[in-house]
Amino acid sequence: MSFFRERTALALALLLLASVPLVTPRIAESDAVEYFSYLPSLVLDHDLDFADEYTVFYNEDPEGRAGFKETFLDRSTATGLKLNFGPIGTALLWSPFYLAAHLVVGSEDGMSQPYRTAVAIASALYAAIGLFLCYRLARRYATPFASLAAVVALWWGTPVAYYMYVAPGMSHAASLFAVAVFFSLWPWAASGGVSRWAVWGASAGLMALVREQDLFFAAAALIAVLGLRDRLKRLVAFGASAFLVFLPQLAVYQVLNGEPLPSAHIQDKMIRYSPHFFEVLFSIEHGLFFWSPILLLFFAGGLWMLKKERVAGLVLLAAFLAQVYISGAVDSWTQAGAFGARRFVGATPIFAVWGAFVFAALEPRIRRFGVAAVVSFFMLWNVSLMIQFGLGLMCRQRLVWSQIVHNHLHEVPPRLLSVVGSYLWARDDLEGTR
Repeated sequence: MSFFRERTALALALLLLASVPLVTPRIAESDAVEYFSYLPSLVLDHDLDFADEYTVFYNEDPEGRAGFKETFLDRSTATGLKLNFGPIGTALLWSPFYLAAHLVVGSEDGMSQPYRTAVAIASALYAAIGLFLCYRLARRYATPFASLAAVVALWWGTPVAYYMYVAPGMSHAASLFAVAVFFSLWPWAASGGVSRWAVWGASAGLMALVREQDLFFAAAALIAVLGLRDRLKRLVAFGASAFLVFLPQLAVYQVLNGEPLPSAHIQDKMIRYSPHFFEVLFSIEHGLFFWSPILLLFFAGGLWMLKKERVAGLVLLAAFLAQVYISGAVDSWTQAGAFGARRFVGATPIFAVWGAFVFAALEPRIRRFGVAAVVSFFMLWNVSLMIQFGLGLMCRQRLVWSQIVHNHLHEVPPRLLSVVGSYLWARDDLEGTR
């Protein structure tokens, strides 16, 4: 029970576990279909031909998935297989839950609802573990209360809750988990020898298996190694382990694309000099800090952390800026049509530490009640956006501020209780969860 030696840690763990039934057991988005399709294809068909899986999903909603059909059924790769832009890591993390469902259900196609429910629950659990690890990481630098406040604020005040419960078929819950594991291992690796760096590197490989762009969080290692002995050996061990863990993805690339590289469709989206670096953060219509304004406060905490914990602050800042770089290097940097700046869900462990610094500084000045009020405000902001997004009250392509503020004040409050009730007891009636 030493892992839960604090009552705050135990309370958070229980809250996270109790929230798992909030998950919506669906595979709806195109990305989610890609991630899920690995499982029946590999487990039951023993191949990477996704034509039958994609056909099942398309036939469930031919009108709604017309664009999906054009991209994923009407086109083929250089090897004659169907496109799959999603890395395999999310499916690998889901696989124990999928296999457990298969033992119970034994369906021939592995596509029925119990399988989808199993992977949705898996996502919620991985996100819950990730959030708990965020708390443990934050506790290295702040009090239990400040760490808890930061994690709760990130849980419900950013897109984390959406991708944990409403869209669990996406990779972001798994990403949060993998990145949290990576940063949780960082202090342990930094205080040990080369073998620990090999383990830490393996966790970097896992991040890349889940979302290739998450490998950029490994920029943390370039800062963490400074001032240590055997720097080259540590980095070689780190890189070799990351490469070995990432090998399954290279094999998938080879089978699908005829070369150990991502699809040309993905490569063509990349712009090396990251022209959208600052827009990713500060665009008034798409920026991270406008979708989730609490993260701007936490980012300020990260800059302040540089004065208090210089090395740790530089490690986290380097990892975050590397993620901003790769996000700004994609021509689809706006993430239009998605809820929030979803590509930064993986950065939650970084923001947890920064947020804990902020609340540790605020607590003596505004007391715990004041901190709770700040957290509550940003939670309500984000939950209101989730309701607007789910009910189609807001533009899904960009933030229209006159519309959003009007909805915050006039449209969401009278709907709040009914929406919460419907989500709990009649979820299929809500547009955004069908």
